[in-house]
Amino acid sequence: MTDTKNPLSELWPGQSLPLLKALHILTPNGGLNADSRRKLKQVQHLARLIKPAIDAALNEKPQPVLADLGAGKSYLGFILYDLYFAPVGRGRVIAVEARKELIASAKKIAAESGFSRMEFARSKIAETDMGEVDIVTALHACDTATDEAILFALRHNAKYVALVPCCQAEMARELESTKHDLDQLWRHPHHRRELGSHLTNVLRGLFLEAHGYKVRVTELTGLEHSLKNEFIFAERHQRSNPRARGQFEKLAKQIGAAPSLLAAAL
Repeated sequence: MTDTKNPLSELWPGQSLPLLKALHILTPNGGLNADSRRKLKQVQHLARLIKPAIDAALNEKPQPVLADLGAGKSYLGFILYDLYFAPVGRGRVIAVEARKELIASAKKIAAESGFSRMEFARSKIAETDMGEVDIVTALHACDTATDEAILFALRHNAKYVALVPCCQAEMARELESTKHDLDQLWRHPHHRRELGSHLTNVLRGLFLEAHGYKVRVTELTGLEHSLKNEFIFAERHQRSNPRARGQFEKLAKQIGAAPSLLAAAL
């Protein structure tokens, strides 16, 4: 059911109504339903959190590049381009997505919107290679895809990384067969999923710190909008941090499990 509240009051100044309709965030009549309102709130809040990195990149370079990984329908990339890149007339957004049909529909929307500096790469994250990238984003990249996004950021020398992890299952699988003095903490499947998710993101933060990033972890939005609610933001200040590397290795050894892609790349 569409809410009776005026949807225009929830949009930011300058947001494109035709774009939001094309993304099915607004209905054809310009309304919002409960699901699209949640989606809009998530993407708007994430756009607000990423804005300082985009502003800094625009100040540092004439044509900064933002790579949105596991882009899906490219909601985030479109919103960021519409709000921040289109008004200044410079900078590029590259959406990386493996599904052919999503790339095709996103290209159509970009063409209809006149987003000439928005590009689309049909590829898996781990197999994607492009020139230097300034900002990496990954919204709800499931399980190890978030780790692939972190490794992508390192390969492409990204200064800023913004991640909203989703559905971390690898650590839970590892913990299931891990014998440990503390294994009562993850004996039940629900606890194993929750603890595995938490440990995964702790180790991701340490991995980024080990590679010279300053990391901030916060809540994305209220839980009424999404249960996948953790936001990891990293800004690179140096090439490496041996202390953080040691903490990653120590915690992984103590627990007896770690994200395999990150452990192999440390």
